[in-house]
This record gives sequence, C-alpha cells and structure tokens, in this order.
Amino acid sequence: MTYENDETVIRTLLTTPGTWAVVGLSNNEDRAAFRVSKLLQQLGHTIVPIHPSAETVHGAPGYATLDDAPGSIDVVDVFVNSSHAGAVVDAAIARGAKAVWMQLDVVDEAAADRAREAGLDVVMDTCPSIERRRLGFF
Repeated sequence: MTYENDETVIRTLLTTPGTWAVVGLSNNEDRAAFRVSKLLQQLGHTIVPIHPSAETVHGAPGYATLDDAPGSIDVVDVFVNSSHAGAVVDAAIARGAKAVWMQLDVVDEAAADRAREAGLDVVMDTCPSIERRRLGFF
C-alpha cells in the first residue's frame, strides 16, 4: 500500500534544521537507522539516539527512552517494528514533537491519525534517504 505523504512536509522536514530523536538507533552499522541518522547529521540536523542501551552514536549521547531525552524534539524518527510504533507516536505527542516520521515498512494508521489530530506532521512508510533522492535535492 502507498501512503500519501505530503511532499511539502517531507521537503520541509528534510531542509529545515531541527532536532530528530531517532528511536531504535544504536551503533549497529548494519541497521538502516545508523546510516539514515548519519545522513540527517550531514543535512544539518541534530540527532538524539533513543535506544534501551542508550548508546552514544555519531558523537550524540543516547537516551533509553524519548522521555529521558533533554530539550525540545522537532521530529521523532521511528525505526521500530510497526507493532511498537503506536507507543512511540504517543510519546512523541506527549513530548510536544512537531512531526513523526515512520520509516520504510513502519505503518500504523491509527497512530498516524492520533498524531495528525494532535497537530503533528506525519510521514509514514518511507525513508529520508529515498525521499531526498526522489525529490531531487541534496
């Protein structure tokens, strides 16, 4: 299934420097989260690794949960199984994030609806790396 992700939202999220909490990010170089978070840094974003092991990744200190992370969060980037995405989206809403980005194959329509109802921008089932190439920038 293809999800209608607003190209303007995607472009804005990718081109406006912000703080991205990357949920599921560890130092496992084989995982997409590791590569995508590095790309986000290269695009000028600040990353906040969120993983139960709270590892420092790409020089950024990690936190066990979204609630543990200090400061404001602009985008919550969801690299967890779809069955866990709803809880992450709810935490993003509670945190006051401006957007949630559910990665490729991460789909939770009910969570996306809750986020939109709370005023967050939502991107689902795609990847920043794919979108930057598709939109022809960077």
